[in-house]
Formats: sequence, structure tokens, C-alpha cells
Amino acid sequence: MAEMTKPLAGVKVVELATFIAGPCCARFLADLGADVIKIESPKGDPLRYTAVNEGRPYGDAEDTSFTLENTGKRCVTLNTKTENGKAALEKLLASADVFITNIRPNGLKRAGLDYETLKQKYPKLVFGYVSGYGEKGPARDLPGFDYTAFFARGGVMGTMYDVDAKPMTPVAGFGDHQVGMYLAAGILAALYRARETGKGDQVTVSLFHSAIWDIGLYLQCNQYGDSSTQWPISQKKIANQFQVPHKTKDDQWIMMSMPQYDAMYDRFMPVIEREDLIGDPRFYPQTALQDHLEEFYEIIHQEVAKYTKDEFCSRMDAADLPYAVCQTWNQVLEDPQAWGADCLTKVTFPNGKERTMVRTPVVFTDTEMPEYERGHFLGEDTRAVLAQLGYSQAQIDAMIAAGEATDVTRIR
Repeated sequence: MAEMTKPLAGVKVVELATFIAGPCCARFLADLGADVIKIESPKGDPLRYTAVNEGRPYGDAEDTSFTLENTGKRCVTLNTKTENGKAALEKLLASADVFITNIRPNGLKRAGLDYETLKQKYPKLVFGYVSGYGEKGPARDLPGFDYTAFFARGGVMGTMYDVDAKPMTPVAGFGDHQVGMYLAAGILAALYRARETGKGDQVTVSLFHSAIWDIGLYLQCNQYGDSSTQWPISQKKIANQFQVPHKTKDDQWIMMSMPQYDAMYDRFMPVIEREDLIGDPRFYPQTALQDHLEEFYEIIHQEVAKYTKDEFCSRMDAADLPYAVCQTWNQVLEDPQAWGADCLTKVTFPNGKERTMVRTPVVFTDTEMPEYERGHFLGEDTRAVLAQLGYSQAQIDAMIAAGEATDVTRIR
């Protein structure tokens, strides 16, 4: 079968965004075949400078974080606060299908880059906007990161920990990746309509709303007031003890997921060799269990602790019951399923080091997987992109000399 054209071949995306959420969205569109031009200030995307936070080498020669969010893009450096820099950006927007940004509303308006202004010039343009808290409400102008708007105010950190412990340490980029993929879904819908009608739209996804959507099931249950949904909560008081982790003899945590408690009860008891509990009126059916939650938790916890991880997994497999080991990141990097399902790949960086990189989670059957290249250096594509816009080499040299644009001068 001949290779199929990538879904977004011919689509042009201009990205003026920093850190993770917006760039993650644009990276996914690049994976789908879009021509993505990333515009950075002369100082560069701040994500280029977060190496110490992530325990990795500093500099372009092995920048796995920047590569993760920016593979497949062309990187252009413009000072959009200058007349010529802004003019170059406008030329890019004039031929773009999609514009992605995370600049706060007041800054966009001052720069003339807000949607209301742009749609008058470019009516087909799809405007993808990443926000901390959304465009309405009293917090709309607050700065937002996934640690604050997603994890904290969005109801994740305040609830998802054992009541006797303390809030979890957030995983950097977790909320941003949610936002990036949600934004991509909205952009693709708006792009389809723009192709059909000639009218673009603004698509906004916020960290705050994304978190609320992600916890929506239990957030809605919380309003009924049942003690099992008033989190933070002790794992010993979760309404379904088949939905909490338990530790094996070799200190590995196993997460079971059997939401249909009554249907799974009899099948699980032989796994822990407690057939004597089948039909026990204290623990079955689930409605009876609610008066004996802590007692039942302790029984399961003690029984699981009699087995090693491999022994318990083997018994669960034999019973065809759903579970997974609570893997550390080191384990995920070696997980044969992660490699077999193309979740991971290898990329060689300019310093010669080969590192494992993560692919976006959308897989096509008849479309070849995108090449995974290292993220381009700051200003690496400035000259080539400006030349495509019609600038002469003399004009480009003049802009670079004036600080209105930069190209690659060194690899950090």
C-alpha cells in the first residue's frame, strides 16, 4: 500500500507560545504533517532554560525537554516588539491557517494580536489560545501554570492524597499535556469548519477547566455528601476496596480496578486464597461492605503482602482480573509494552548522546509515524523562513544586526 499523505499536509501553523501547553499542541499538529513555525523572542522559549528543574544537562546539545514539546517545527527568532519584527510576524500570519499562543489577554491586545483584531485581517484564521483560568470570571487575568491552575485550584492536589499524608508533588507538564491535546481537538474541528465555510474561530482551553473536566466524575459525586466521596480520604474508607493499591511482599504496589465489586468479589477471593470469605455478609454485597470498610481493607492488604509482585500478578492473570503494577519512571522506560506500542523511541542529540523520547499518543494505521528529530536551536530557521517570506539576504542581515531577528550564533 502506498504511504498516505499526512492528515495536515499543507496546513501552516504559527506558534507564539512558551513553556509546554501551547507548544505541545503545535508539536502534535506537526506530527500530523502541519508546517509549524515557532516564533521565539531573542531570549528564547523559557523551556530552553529549565534543565536544573529536570535534572538534565543544560544547553541545546542535549535538550530533551525542548525536543519533547517542539520536535518537527521550524524555529524562528523575532523581536515582535519592533516594527520590522512585528511586520515579519504579520506576514507569517497572513498565510497561516492556525495561530497558537499563550500570551495573556492584555498583552495580546496591546500587540494587536487578539482574536478580534486578527479575524478582521485574516477571517479564515483559527486562533488556538491556551489560558490559565479561561477568558471569563474574576481570575481570567491571573498567570497560570499547571502546578497552580491545574493541580492546585483545579481540585487535584487538594483531594488526591491519603487524608493522613500531604498533597502530592505535581508532575511537571502533566496538566499542560492535557491542555495541549484538548486544544488540538478543538483546533482540528475549527480548521475543518474554516475549510468548509471560510470562517475561522477562537478555540480556548484553560488549565483550570481541563482539571475540572478531568476530575469531573468524582467532582459531581461529591455534591451528594456521601463520606466515600469527601476527599481527601483514607484509602481504608474508599467505598470499593477493589479500587485501591496494595503492597506486595517485595514492596511493589499493585493497583486493581474492579468497579463492579459484586461481580468480581467471588472471582477475587481465590486469588488471595480466602475462599472462606465468599458470601461473607460483612463484605458482600457492596452495600453491606460500607459498614466494614477498614476491616476488609486490612484483610486484603495483609493477604496481598504474602505474595511477591510476580506471584500476585500471575494469580491475577490466571483469574483474568484487571490490575497493573504502580511503576516508577525507571520501570516505564523499560516497559516492553511501551516499546512494543511505539510509545517511546530513541533520538540522537548533537553531543552524540542517544536518549529515550516520548511520542504523542495518537496512532494512525495507514499513515507513517513522524520522524522524531531534535528540537531546533534558537533562531535556527530564521534566515530560511524570512527568505521564504520574500526578504533579501541584505534585509535579513539588517534585521539581525538591529536585534529585530536572530539566527544561530552558538550552541549552548
